[in-house]
Amino acid sequence: MLEHGGRLQQAAQHYGIPLDQWLDLSTGINPQGWPVPALPASCWQQLPEDDDGLSVAAQHYYGGNSLLPVAGSQAAIQALPHCFSPCRVGVLSPAYAEHAAAWQRAGHRLLPLAAEEIAQHIDTLDVLILLNPNNPDGTRFSPSQLQAWQQQLARRGGTLLIDEAFIDATPQQSMAPHCGNKGLIVLRSLGKFFGLAGARVGFVFAWPELLHALREHLGPWPISGPAREVARLALSDHPWQQHSRATLPIVSQRLNTLLQQHGLPPSGGTALFQYSRTRQAEAWQQHLAQQGIWVRRFDAPTALRFGLPGNETAWQRLEQALECSCRPSLRSCRSSDYM
Repeated sequence: MLEHGGRLQQAAQHYGIPLDQWLDLSTGINPQGWPVPALPASCWQQLPEDDDGLSVAAQHYYGGNSLLPVAGSQAAIQALPHCFSPCRVGVLSPAYAEHAAAWQRAGHRLLPLAAEEIAQHIDTLDVLILLNPNNPDGTRFSPSQLQAWQQQLARRGGTLLIDEAFIDATPQQSMAPHCGNKGLIVLRSLGKFFGLAGARVGFVFAWPELLHALREHLGPWPISGPAREVARLALSDHPWQQHSRATLPIVSQRLNTLLQQHGLPPSGGTALFQYSRTRQAEAWQQHLAQQGIWVRRFDAPTALRFGLPGNETAWQRLEQALECSCRPSLRSCRSSDYM
């Protein structure tokens, strides 16, 4: 099992701080998520039905018609490699590590690629896997660039797979509306923007033959009835979506400014997180954890990812904890420590 954000129980035990006293900024999940209402009893008492309106709501929200609901993006990430014969796969790096791990386990040959290396190697690939925007560093690819790469791959029978877990704040950049023809796969989910990570609901946009193979692989009822109903309602709540798209970038910029003011200037980010490269990532993570604040650390390159605080009390806790003078080993923070 790869390590991810969250794992707060483990942090609480390690640092001896009760679970309810932690501020968890490790996951990049919207802290002001969609407000889940009470659900009808039928959601719990009946088997899920495909014609319950979820797919229609997803088609309207995402702008694409050729889709399959799945139990979060993770289900698709693990299953998709088994729908392809062994081939050469380029994977953006650094990025969400589950993609590379799943394709490697399935027997494919992997080539990790930095963003600037893609153009050089794309003609040697059968599949190219990107995250847009990228997790954890926020790197973005324009729709025109993605379309050009997809066409370049398709001419040789190749496929472009794009994970758009963090794109909801800028839906105009999504490639989901372009799916349907062979050679393009897009993954979407409700975990980040909607703050519904626990529901485990996502969608795969692709051509019909691939969706059929994926459905056969995943089997019946991949999503529970209550989760389907929550997802349908959230995808249909246009006022909430518009409000979140207007406010999240402002809140994220506030986080960017705060980190700059305290010696951790972000080198990238999205509407839901900020990413700071620093040689002192481990010391900063420990310093914050000792004060009950949990952030995500990366080792290659060394960096921290900060999610958004959810209220003013949380903002004040983070600001106070970021003061270098609180920890002797961080008193000598210099600009040369950051990259």
